[in-house]
Amino acid sequence: MRDYILHLDNEAEQWDNASPIGNGFEGAMIYGLVGTENIIFNEESVWSGKEQNLKHEGFKEKIDHIRDLFLQDKETEANEWAENNLEDSITRIKSFEYTGKLKIKFHEDSICKDYSRDIDLISGICSVRYIKDGHKYEREYFASYLHHVICSRFSADTNFSADLLFEREYIHNKIISDKSMSYECGTQFDDNRFTINFIINTDGIVSKTTCGLAVSCASFIEIFSRTFTQFKYADYNKLSQNFVDEFCISYEQLKKEHIDDFSAFMKRSEIAFDADPALDEMTTRIRIKRLIRDNSAQDFRLMSLYWQFGKYLLLSSSRPGSLPANLQGIWSENLQAPWNGDYHTNINLQMNYWQAEAANISECTAPLFDFMNNQLLRGGKKFAEDNYHSEGMVVHHLTDIYCYAGVADGIFGLWPTGGAWLALHMWEHYLYTCDIDFLKNTAYKYIKECALFAMDNLFEGKDGYLHTGPTSSPENRYCAPDSDKHLFLTISPTMDIQIIGELLDFYVKCEDLLHIDPENRKKAKECRSRMVPMRIGSDGRLLEWYKEYGETELGHRHISHAFGLYPGNTISREKTKDLYDAVEKSIDFRISHGGAGTGWSRAWIINLYARLHRGKDALDSVRYLFTNSTLHNLFDKHPPFQIDGNFGGSAGMTEMVMQSHEGFIDIIPSVTEDLNGSFTGLKARGNITVSAEWEQGRVRYLRFDVPKKIKVRYRIPGSEIEEVEVDGVKEIYFD
Repeated sequence: MRDYILHLDNEAEQWDNASPIGNGFEGAMIYGLVGTENIIFNEESVWSGKEQNLKHEGFKEKIDHIRDLFLQDKETEANEWAENNLEDSITRIKSFEYTGKLKIKFHEDSICKDYSRDIDLISGICSVRYIKDGHKYEREYFASYLHHVICSRFSADTNFSADLLFEREYIHNKIISDKSMSYECGTQFDDNRFTINFIINTDGIVSKTTCGLAVSCASFIEIFSRTFTQFKYADYNKLSQNFVDEFCISYEQLKKEHIDDFSAFMKRSEIAFDADPALDEMTTRIRIKRLIRDNSAQDFRLMSLYWQFGKYLLLSSSRPGSLPANLQGIWSENLQAPWNGDYHTNINLQMNYWQAEAANISECTAPLFDFMNNQLLRGGKKFAEDNYHSEGMVVHHLTDIYCYAGVADGIFGLWPTGGAWLALHMWEHYLYTCDIDFLKNTAYKYIKECALFAMDNLFEGKDGYLHTGPTSSPENRYCAPDSDKHLFLTISPTMDIQIIGELLDFYVKCEDLLHIDPENRKKAKECRSRMVPMRIGSDGRLLEWYKEYGETELGHRHISHAFGLYPGNTISREKTKDLYDAVEKSIDFRISHGGAGTGWSRAWIINLYARLHRGKDALDSVRYLFTNSTLHNLFDKHPPFQIDGNFGGSAGMTEMVMQSHEGFIDIIPSVTEDLNGSFTGLKARGNITVSAEWEQGRVRYLRFDVPKKIKVRYRIPGSEIEEVEVDGVKEIYFD
């Protein structure tokens, strides 16, 4: 495996160009400032708000009335009536917040030589090095998953001094000793208190100041930080005191255990694109600027680095036992995060996990599944029962850590399909792992509850089909057929048909495997057969809505009706060629009108082009992502920073080199002839680990690893689908 160093030669000018570390539970952003270092800390449950009472009287009757208006083709009236009558049923959530800022003053100024700020993506160690006044200074930072601690070490070849100060709004209490600093804080509405603690170990002299600690005559300073929140622990203050009193693990032991743990995941898989290795000596800032300045320049090795960075970010923000990665992973710099730093379920939360299974780090999906079963299932079942008077569970377009399942922000938030989309991740996890215990004991209940809600809320139209709604095509509007108004609400948009159709399909497959509820299996098949079909418009494009409405934003960032191509599997070249061609035209139309301009949207396009086997367009979109939507530290800029673009972009690169959704493993289906390289340890559906090498579009080597004897179907460019029996390991060499 190559060395993967995210190399920078400058201090972070702002938060979203700092260097992230995290252990799933806690994160930190390292500025690497020479004079006074800034470290912004985060903990996943430092989040304002609380569980809300989301029971809205008359909600079901209002939904029924809106449906009736749509069935009478009164789209404008339905939207206006909903705007005027659902206001009391549309609420808001509060924000994920930062934990605080630790400022460490080392020098009077930042003048230095030979500065570097790097993240070793394999070991998970962030480092800062520089020479000042003839002396070498070094800093190390990492986040220990095994011990839930953020670790920092500052050292030099000469004695140095440092002043430590913690800053945060709403500090209610502080305890400072000669070896520790503890701060009890509140969120901005004081509805979730927490304590952040710092233990200091040094060979220097430590003294208390009015605001923190001062260290002098030190050759090293080590800082260990942990946060305890009221959300997780009723006795958070006691646990904080125990941490300060009892923590005794050495920095070196923590570092060794962290590297062993982190690198084991990072070394499992790799996509190594070939290019000039001298490019790796450049900083990512220079590499991105080079691509921006020179349209003919290439940097395929930057793609490899970016792909590993996607794994690094997911391991840092989503580990077993933690909450799932939010809109900014686990990192935020303020009390108010962009879009509340929440869980948007109309693509963004899902996109965070697109890379996990194929990159062979499926353990990172455990927080998502725990969240779905422990928070969303409870909140979603209650909202369905209280408001839709329905069986099953429902989640609309966003949620938080407080079981939120309602309609949020505006009328466009009436999109009751978020929970169903998430169910696909459980089914995909089963397809990748073949873990029947997971399907039965973790996934089945959630999938079934989503299917029950879907079946209970399908309603018959005058065309005889079963429809969904009122709902929307996420965040997009259409032109009213009888006026110049732009409307959100509709019935049976194509994305709903695709998501719910796939949900019912794999729910039936669950029942076929588990034999638990034959009656609901039968009902699901009947409902599926009566759903509105996908439709192709007069110009050959796949329609986004039930009718061929006019479009209000031709280059809208969401391409929701392409869900069935990716991440879904309703549309494929092998089985539904007419729909495949139609969705391709829809994608081309959206792009030709300026679509996919934001980071996550462009990342989605990479995956869609890969599924269309359009390698050049996928590669061009990777370049677009780098030159238009990537900051110098490789964070995606929406703008502002939104982490789903990183995860979606990495997933797209995986889809370029391997796909397995059509019943066989497709090797380099969307790779151009100038994109040479190899991959190792990728996971295909069927619990098959795959490695390959290729050159100029020709596969030279292929390897399959399987836990038990099976037949593997695969295809390489220029050949038909082949089948080979694999018992353990099978290597294939090609001339």
